[in-house]
Amino acid sequence: MNFYEHTLIAKQNLSQKDVDSIEKKYEDIINKNSGKVLKIEKWGLLNFKRKIKNYTKGYYLHFKLEGEPSTLEEIKSKTKLDNNIVRFLTVKYKELDLKTEYFSKNKN
Repeated sequence: MNFYEHTLIAKQNLSQKDVDSIEKKYEDIINKNSGKVLKIEKWGLLNFKRKIKNYTKGYYLHFKLEGEPSTLEEIKSKTKLDNNIVRFLTVKYKELDLKTEYFSKNKN
């Protein structure tokens, strides 16, 4: 099994209910395809440096997961077809840092 970080950027005009359903949808896709979600971070609505498909902001969802290459292919194929997703990025790691949250609200 390999470790991955998968980040999704959803459209800015979605309701919180829609963002939660996207999170649940991709969590189910990962779990049904021999994968395991280790952590989900909701980074919230963030500004883009430049426009992406005429959007200036997006909801960021960050999944830390363990899975097979087939799991990753399924995630990518579903993400490409999803009209609510503006961009996505998947990175492979040898091991994941599950303790650090880079966009936590309680920064000291």
